[in-house]
Amino acid sequence: MNGINAPKVIQCIGSDGNRYRQLAKSGNDDLRQDAVMEQFFSLVNMFLQNHRDTSERRLRIRTYNVVPFTPSAGVVEWVNRTVPLGDYLLDSNRIGGAHARYGTGDWTFLQCREHLACEKDKRKAFFKICDNFRPVMHHFFIERFLQPADWFQSRLAYTRSVAASSMVGYIVGLGDRHSMNILIDEDTAEVVHIDLGVAFEQGLMLKTPERVPFRLTRDIIDGMGVTGTEGVFKRCCEKTLSVMRENKEALLTIIEVFIHDPLYKWALSPLKALQRQKETEYNDSCLDDSQEACEGNKDAARAILRVKQKLDGYEDGEMRSVEGQVQQLIQDAVDTDRLCQMFPGWAPWL
Repeated sequence: MNGINAPKVIQCIGSDGNRYRQLAKSGNDDLRQDAVMEQFFSLVNMFLQNHRDTSERRLRIRTYNVVPFTPSAGVVEWVNRTVPLGDYLLDSNRIGGAHARYGTGDWTFLQCREHLACEKDKRKAFFKICDNFRPVMHHFFIERFLQPADWFQSRLAYTRSVAASSMVGYIVGLGDRHSMNILIDEDTAEVVHIDLGVAFEQGLMLKTPERVPFRLTRDIIDGMGVTGTEGVFKRCCEKTLSVMRENKEALLTIIEVFIHDPLYKWALSPLKALQRQKETEYNDSCLDDSQEACEGNKDAARAILRVKQKLDGYEDGEMRSVEGQVQQLIQDAVDTDRLCQMFPGWAPWL
């Protein structure tokens, strides 16, 4: 498969005689972090299932199994019947997909990326891209769910799934949410987040810092229907965040154990930060082991404090209600001043 570390897709025959696809990964990615993140998601799912409002709305995070073998190798469950958002919207070659089918006359992905990368006035460039690149995500539901009732239920499931994953991703500071790291289930329209190696706001350490709390770009919103982020999406965000606030002690315990474990290297080194955005130059500012240990303790304390602040409702130095916090997060996620400064490969216009 494509990727920095070229993961391999393998097929295994289970004890039941069925064939199961798995993803074998090795290289710079530490799958132990992905495994712990999946455990965290499972814990959140348990709380969501036990709460009446979130259970009725079927709010959950789609999870999958991760088995780390060593710090640099492991196996990941293959999530069947899913497609990366980037593949649906653009196709694997970035010149096809839904945008080619329905965006006749629009700029190509490569034109958009080049324009944002080359122009000095990022805000002006971003607005021009938006004028020449229309969102088409709503066609996913029209193509795959032909009956009105199925179309409605799938769009509802999609909106709820995006809401729940956005709130949980925000709490753990999940970054690197480009279109190939978000899958969509072709049967239920729920989203599945993969490649969880950038967490605890380590996206701010990338060469081009990520300053949005989660991915809420125009195509993501387009799939929610005419109400956009209002209505179902916002309400589900509030319900999810409220449940996490109520269970913050249990969630903080899991995060503290993970961050303080000396075996886990959850913080990005300068070199890994460069690799995440496909930079090939070696950064001489990499820290030595003793510095990394010292800095790691400080980073761990800061990371835990930030997660606690989020669960307490602190945003920009102010204590906010659940509703106020969600409103602020949505505003930050769609803020053009933040989006235009994103790494062009993240495709903030998509």
